[in-house]
Amino acid sequence: MKKYDCIIIGAGHAGIEASYAVAGMGCSVLLLTIDIDTIGKLSCNPAVGGVSKGNLVREVDALGGLIGKITDKCALGYRILNRSKGKAVWSTRVQVDMFSYPKVAKSLLEKNKNIEILQAKVKALLIKDKKVYGIQTNFGEVFKSKSVIICAGTFLKSRIHIGLNSFSGGRLSEESSDKLFESIRGIGLKTRHFKTGTCARLDKRTIDFSKMKEQKPEGDVLPFSFSNPAIAKSIFKDGLSCFITYTNKKTHRVIRNNLKHSPLYTGKITSKGVRYCPSLEDKVVKFPDRDRHQIFIEPEGRDSLEVYPNGISTSLPFDVQIKFIHTIEGLENAVIFRPGYGIEHGLIDSRELYPTLETKKICGLYFAGQVNGTTGYEEAAAQGLIAGINAALQIKKNKPFILRRGEAYIGVLIDDLTTKGTDEPYRMFTSRSEFRLSLRESNADLRLGPYGRKLGLLSKDEYQLILDKKNRIDKAIKSIKSEKVVIGDKKISLFDFLKRPKVNFKEVEKQAKEKIKDLGVQREVEVQAKYEGFLRRELAWQKELKNLDKIKIPKVDYRKVPSLSREVAEKLTRFKPGSLGQALKLSGITPAAILSVYNFIKSKNRKQRAG
Repeated sequence: MKKYDCIIIGAGHAGIEASYAVAGMGCSVLLLTIDIDTIGKLSCNPAVGGVSKGNLVREVDALGGLIGKITDKCALGYRILNRSKGKAVWSTRVQVDMFSYPKVAKSLLEKNKNIEILQAKVKALLIKDKKVYGIQTNFGEVFKSKSVIICAGTFLKSRIHIGLNSFSGGRLSEESSDKLFESIRGIGLKTRHFKTGTCARLDKRTIDFSKMKEQKPEGDVLPFSFSNPAIAKSIFKDGLSCFITYTNKKTHRVIRNNLKHSPLYTGKITSKGVRYCPSLEDKVVKFPDRDRHQIFIEPEGRDSLEVYPNGISTSLPFDVQIKFIHTIEGLENAVIFRPGYGIEHGLIDSRELYPTLETKKICGLYFAGQVNGTTGYEEAAAQGLIAGINAALQIKKNKPFILRRGEAYIGVLIDDLTTKGTDEPYRMFTSRSEFRLSLRESNADLRLGPYGRKLGLLSKDEYQLILDKKNRIDKAIKSIKSEKVVIGDKKISLFDFLKRPKVNFKEVEKQAKEKIKDLGVQREVEVQAKYEGFLRRELAWQKELKNLDKIKIPKVDYRKVPSLSREVAEKLTRFKPGSLGQALKLSGITPAAILSVYNFIKSKNRKQRAG
């Protein structure tokens, strides 16, 4: 019987990154999947990235992961979100060909000599003396290993709902892994179910795009992977557009008239769903004052007739889906290829895990992705990478790899999951990080590249690209700090000139002796100039974090604290924590909220001293 260093269960985005990391660190991998043809399948929308999610993609890439590289190879168009805000919080979102994505992912895994792929369903985990030593498949075969990573996505004892009809399944027409879920429960891990869902897929030949607003790809966007500096240029020439339309009063009337057929509103679905990505039924019921909701029509592939109407996720009956879709402008004659559906899936309580994503109860057993209560390709990929790295380090008897909150969004994600857990599907937001200006997309490679190289997941040539970029940035900053420009009756450095609100890098470059062509370097130099004071403040806050319990909270009207949501302000008012450390321990209070309170207290103290 062949023995592997690591067995990975599930080949979605978490499983891909876990396999590649373990193999990249020189360990043997057996990757098990229910269907080899669905490796890396994009189960939901055909896009990668977005606000804060783009940061995760770039961080995974900087550590030697795959999601950025695969996305660039399958890109249909790039866009930058948050353009109305400063460049420090710009976020990249990429439309991808969801049919080529699994092919590219599968090819990269198959080419790795340390990875074996097997189509099989896991029946049970094999555990002895509180240590995992392998798995048993549904066809009775036993495979032994030093560690196991479970990346089962939405397949753990999952149930699909279309109207009041429901059936077992991890995705439409794909089996659920019920016995694996029971094996996990048998270990003594706490489990529960969450709800997610997807929308119908439509035939683009039956859509009137002339009634919709076109959104074209943008050309001034960098590729996701720092190792793909030229790949985006070819994409910009023939990128595919998205289109925007809206629901209306007729749509909402159809929804309200059919809530009696909704599993959400008849009590058939009892699990908690994604608050920030609700079904159309939820939007209509919870926001009765809204006359319309946006629908984002996304292409699913360069050669595909199928499109994804993002914004109308539903678990209503098929005939009702047809009826409400036909009330929407441009979709009056739309033909549905696949119905939308809701799905309840099993997961574990992520507080059962160490920050390495190894379980506290069983040595060598790791969990990554939606099985930990998250939602999103990017969150899954980040966890898969960290679980894979730590499984390999444990096999090699080396120290674990844990990213701190101040180092990466990945650190925020895993710290939130393992210390606070989650009562609903967890989605990454910039507001979850108290260091979001420091943890930029533009410096992810600079922040985490040294770790990727040390772990052996970045090649010497890849790491040299990062070093070269850092040198160009340092040289550019030194240059514009030494060069002067006359503004009115003052002579100031170009660096200080760049700090001005309406001044961008192009205006500075007109005055500079040296021209910088690299778009990534330009943006990073501009961010470092414009946010210099804010970045210093975040650095000071990182030092203060170690002493949160010592920072007392005076009498504060939390309603006056900038950036605090009403929900957070009410909770802090109710519980009256005595220190910032006590406040942070309250469920639902993020470190970002604590930072807002901290800055408010400091500002108040300064004013009192000045008075």
